[in-house]
Amino acid sequence: MGYLARDLPVNHPEFGRLVPCTCLARKQVQAVRDQLFSYSNLDALKDLTFDRFNPYGRVGLPERYAKTLASAYDFARTFARQMNGWLLLQGPTGVGKTHLAAAIANQAVDLGVPTLFVTAPDLLDSLRAAFDSRDTTYEERFTRVRNIQLLVIDDLGTQNATAWAQEKLFQILNFRYINQLPTVITTNLSLDSLDERLQSRLKDRNLVQHVFLNAPDYRDPHFESRNDILSSLSDLADKTLNNFEPRNDLPADRRRSLDKAFKAAAAFAEAPQGWLVLLGESGTGKTHLAAGIANFCQQNGHEALFVIVPDLLDHLRATFAPQSATTYDRRFEQVRNAPILVLDDLGTENMTPWVREKLYQLFNHRYNTKLPTVITTTQGLEEIDPRIRTRMLDSRLCRILALDVPPYYESLRKRRKK
Repeated sequence: MGYLARDLPVNHPEFGRLVPCTCLARKQVQAVRDQLFSYSNLDALKDLTFDRFNPYGRVGLPERYAKTLASAYDFARTFARQMNGWLLLQGPTGVGKTHLAAAIANQAVDLGVPTLFVTAPDLLDSLRAAFDSRDTTYEERFTRVRNIQLLVIDDLGTQNATAWAQEKLFQILNFRYINQLPTVITTNLSLDSLDERLQSRLKDRNLVQHVFLNAPDYRDPHFESRNDILSSLSDLADKTLNNFEPRNDLPADRRRSLDKAFKAAAAFAEAPQGWLVLLGESGTGKTHLAAGIANFCQQNGHEALFVIVPDLLDHLRATFAPQSATTYDRRFEQVRNAPILVLDDLGTENMTPWVREKLYQLFNHRYNTKLPTVITTTQGLEEIDPRIRTRMLDSRLCRILALDVPPYYESLRKRRKK
């Protein structure tokens, strides 16, 4: 094994030039790949390849979930081949975002592309550590990360959001944005919960392919059955935004109130962001609009959990029974982290201290994480727990609309009398 001279005519321009033998050439290629691989931070993720990703999910996964996984898989494969622009993989924990991101990185390394795969918290820790490092300077490490040919940042948003951390992430991603360097980002957060400067760049459709993975946690085989138990949406499948009654028999001012609520619901369904609170008497159409939002989201690949508040609390209490198939923590976690949550009939529950505390914990978590939430209630704002009310009154996050119309059945009765 070594260098050989090829059998060429004396007058050939490469006559006498030594070239590595086949074995040595293979060894050199492998050495380059090993060097790239060690630099990439992929050692623990080397088995996360496209071949090992199931684009249809586990056996029995409903089609609405399987479609989003297959679509995300196709987007990731295409990106890995073209290495062009940015790819943003968004979705709840356990749906395969990290696997697809690592598969892209592993393929890039195999192709000889200098690549760095790192979680957002680890990236910032690495930069901080450089201040005390004898092997490198902070500037060298920062420049290397910023300029790497392919950068994969996993779990964006899970870092400690100090001013320094926000600024470093922005500097790195803004440089890559301006220079259009290939970048893959995963997050389980709503974009609205990220730094506003990052939001604007991640929403640039000319550079960023935004893929939302809507599926149950792959590690949790009981997710789907628990979701079916919790959700009341199957009972409201006929309640859509398309068949919402405009009630043209109402006076103009009342009709405007209903039309405003309908337009707000349609806008929320198209782009689920922030909170939408619908106030009004029973029978005014709040539940229809809320179910219409959830049905629209489900049909368009976004996971929406629709629960009636008293039923939700019953389900939480049921987890304390010895025969319960799940734990309280798991069920509560499922609800409070639902990508889109619709809470119907807030205020009809029996308000014990335990209920008050559980509802506050739920609302407070979704407020802090800015998760899309729809709430319907027959209560006036002054009747709602003050801790929850203050969050609803935050106009940066929440829009409150009152359906100032009589119950639908009253209008129906009047029409029948005529």
